[in-house]
Amino acid sequence: MFDLERWQEIFDTIRKNKLRTFLTGLSVASGIFILVILLGFGQGMRNGIAHEFEEDSATSVWVWPGVTSKEFKGLNPGRSIQLKNENYASSLALFGDEIEYKSPRVFVRNVTVNYGKEALVYGIQGVSYDFQFIENAKMSEGRFLNYQDEVNTAKVAIIGNKIKHDVFKDVETPLGEYINISGVLFKIVGIYSEREDREEERIYIPVTTAQRVFNGGDRINNMSYTMPMMENFDEAVVQAIAFKENLQAHLQKVHTVSPEDTGAIQVWSALEEAKRYYSLTGNIKFFFWFVGICTIIAGVVGVSNIMLIVVKERTREIGIRKALGAKPWSIVGMILHESIFVTAISGFAGLIFSMGLLEIVGPYIEVDYILNPSVNFNVAISTVFVLIFAGAVAGFFPAWRAASIHTIDALRDE
Repeated sequence: MFDLERWQEIFDTIRKNKLRTFLTGLSVASGIFILVILLGFGQGMRNGIAHEFEEDSATSVWVWPGVTSKEFKGLNPGRSIQLKNENYASSLALFGDEIEYKSPRVFVRNVTVNYGKEALVYGIQGVSYDFQFIENAKMSEGRFLNYQDEVNTAKVAIIGNKIKHDVFKDVETPLGEYINISGVLFKIVGIYSEREDREEERIYIPVTTAQRVFNGGDRINNMSYTMPMMENFDEAVVQAIAFKENLQAHLQKVHTVSPEDTGAIQVWSALEEAKRYYSLTGNIKFFFWFVGICTIIAGVVGVSNIMLIVVKERTREIGIRKALGAKPWSIVGMILHESIFVTAISGFAGLIFSMGLLEIVGPYIEVDYILNPSVNFNVAISTVFVLIFAGAVAGFFPAWRAASIHTIDALRDE
């Protein structure tokens, strides 16, 4: 039942102690504010890491050759490993059922690149037609390489948006234009975009053309694959790790490399790396929860202390109430109402301010590995209700002390 006199009494008490009530409410509101902001940035870190891994396919696996560091089967350390077409073909024969997209990659070096009289200083890579999906490149004009380009060793090239804007400013579109690579003309058939400018400073040509035209033989610099994404993240990680280990073991056997020499043939899995980052952000989020809850506890303790002071100041008044017939639970309710009211108003104020700040500022935050900090509203509102309950508990003990004061002792209090 709504008790108007009780609420008037609470507001009169607050008006008489404005500064004390404000500071108490501020400590509670700041606790909620800090917790929500910390949780928001914890989620922002997860968003940022997910966005970083979206630069390439989330399930990609990459293979690089290195140099042996261990003696194995009579072969000395220090051997440079060279991947070849047969390694790529054997990997597809063994693990083709587990692979979604695949591509070898050849870095074309020691060549000159010109457009008309202008010399270009961009990297040239020979790749397969699946590489678009592995690199997550989006076509803004034209097309990417296709199967026929690879089979026919076509003289076609795909350039990035940055190259288009830097070099082809005077033409309506670079499509159909030719670039000269060490005396061989390549027709531009597509323009791709990436998230970062440096990723758009590459010129892609068919891998077969890179090998045959520029004396690459059957050598390749690295190999890349993607795996079908599974609904369960943990199962996808297990699958990726198994594929990585099996592929590495196969290549080590082919190149007579010690199983312990992981630097000779390096295999990197995006999913495995993502799991490490997500585990790290999980630990950081736990730490944020710990800091935020400790801050809230400090605010609740402040409420309890203020209620003790209130009880002390109103001891004589409580004695009079009891002498007039007030029941103990009436005294308890009087103190609890004020405690819950201050906690609830402060908690919701902190929640509204923190959520509003994240909503307004969050989308504009541009920091590495932090993207659009936000917090689940249900989690935030649940936290406030837990805080209100904690405020009730904090107010209960001073209220019970007030109800337990003997009437004669209360009336004698000065």
